[in-house]
This record gives sequence, structure tokens and C-alpha cells, in this order.
Amino acid sequence: MAQLDCNVKSCCHNEDNCCCLSSIEVNGSNACNCEDTCCGSYFEDTSGEKNSAQTPHVSLSIACQATNCMYNDDKVCHADHVDISGIRATAADETVCATFQEK
Repeated sequence: MAQLDCNVKSCCHNEDNCCCLSSIEVNGSNACNCEDTCCGSYFEDTSGEKNSAQTPHVSLSIACQATNCMYNDDKVCHADHVDISGIRATAADETVCATFQEK
């Protein structure tokens, strides 16, 4: 499991730069750089209110479609630390996996 740092404040799963899901998926099957990736688990928080019942997870499993990434092994991320970025994101394709490194 990777330690996740997520700065996508507009996502309803984000709480204190952690994700409240137990796992996420990174998309970008043809990615050659981090801009070609995105968090497939992103869901915009349109209510403006976070669900206080959600528990943020510091470490979680990451399914990864970016098979060109050096951390991808059989579509599972094996990086120790993963950064998901998208400060102004309003859709999944406006997020990136900043940890992506091409093989």
C-alpha cells in the first residue's frame, strides 16, 4: 500500500490531503508523462460540505492503468509515496498522478 498525498480539494473523498476511500484507481493506459494520467476515483464535491462520517486513509491500495509507469506492476502501484494533484480540478481529467515516472 502506498502513502497517498492528495491536494485535490474539490474531490468529495479528500479530507486533510488524504483520501477517504480504501483504494483508488489511476487512469492513463497510454501515459508517457504525469499529465496523461488522472485519478479515476475523483468525484467532485458539489455540495461544498464534506461527509464528516468519512475516515481519511494515509495509506491505501492503488489500482493503476498507467502501464508505462515504473511503479506499475501488473496494474498495481508499488510506489512508497504517491502524490495526486489538481488544485483547480472540477473533473477527473483535471487531476494527475504526479508520481508517474515513465519506464
